[in-house]
Amino acid sequence: MPSTTRSSTKAADTPAARTAAKESIPIAAKTPRTAKAKASTSTQPSLRFYHSEALREKTDTVLSALETRPTEPRHGEAIADLVTELIDAGMDYYFLKPLKQAEVGFVAEQSARLGISGAVKLLSSVSRKFLTRMDHAQLLIVAKHLRTLAAR
Repeated sequence: MPSTTRSSTKAADTPAARTAAKESIPIAAKTPRTAKAKASTSTQPSLRFYHSEALREKTDTVLSALETRPTEPRHGEAIADLVTELIDAGMDYYFLKPLKQAEVGFVAEQSARLGISGAVKLLSSVSRKFLTRMDHAQLLIVAKHLRTLAAR
């Protein structure tokens, strides 16, 4: 059997109350995507990491091959392999290197290494699924982004 008493919240659900509520809630202005895209990367805060010269050369080789030989079919695989190596190098630089410097101990360091290894495998697996399915134009966008990250 339905109740005959009205809730106090229902009384505030009138057209005038809804209009007043809408007017009192500030709505954040959306930034157009083009404005975000035009923001200069040099003016934005960034964190970059140092990696080996061999990885730098491999990055240049893979990206150059993608840019100069568009018909080669295995660019997605090569970029995916490169991204895996970059993820691994970045995780080592950002997480394992400071643990070594802080001398947290062998057991803590190995535990961290095991956890980070799992994270790298997961990230690499996910990124590989996307990268290997991209067409040449999409891979060129990824390459351009990697070039900006690798700028000296």
